[in-house]
Amino acid sequence: MSNDPSDAGAPSGGLREAKKRETRRLISDHATRLFMEQGFERTTIAEIADAARVAKKTVTNYFARKEDLALDHQEEFVAGLARAVAARGPGESAVAALRRAFLAAVEAQDAVAGFAGAPFTRMIADSPTLTVCLRGLHDRREEALATALAEATGAAPGDITPRTAAAVLAAVHRVLFQRIQDLTLAGKDNAAIAAVVAEEAERAFDLVEPALAGYAVRAAP
Repeated sequence: MSNDPSDAGAPSGGLREAKKRETRRLISDHATRLFMEQGFERTTIAEIADAARVAKKTVTNYFARKEDLALDHQEEFVAGLARAVAARGPGESAVAALRRAFLAAVEAQDAVAGFAGAPFTRMIADSPTLTVCLRGLHDRREEALATALAEATGAAPGDITPRTAAAVLAAVHRVLFQRIQDLTLAGKDNAAIAAVVAEEAERAFDLVEPALAGYAVRAAP
């Protein structure tokens, strides 16, 4: 422990933030368990609060909507494609960067890419509310990608090109995400799914590569 007076208050602040993260994770974990056991629609906020041993108000303070309890990596999902474009290397096009990022996510069997396991995937598939929410997240991800592409290419306001490219590239990701979901619900394990989807992703990106190979290429330094 530091004796420097300038450090006064830092530990308590750090502990408070750590406690908040712990509480959020605890609530989310109990909510996910109950959703998978009982179904999303049938589980109440009061039941989640009881399971987590917190007040109902605490749950709603951390999660504004019930859907947020089930899909608690929303911002990571929405921003993922835009971040991949922003991180593309010199001489790399947007489609090449997105292909590389997706294949890395498949290799890692990343839950955000869809490798969430059968109980969680079934929970979403069985819930009309979560199905609609997921569709909205795909839409938001496409919009974020369009913004990133516009910035990357210096497109003029109202230029349809970034939105068109984003629609095409986001569609590839929607198809592949759904493919992972379908294979999961068919009883395949993550390793088997990754092997199938990695090959199918190459074919999917090959279809759009000719049209977008020269689009949003980062200039070499």
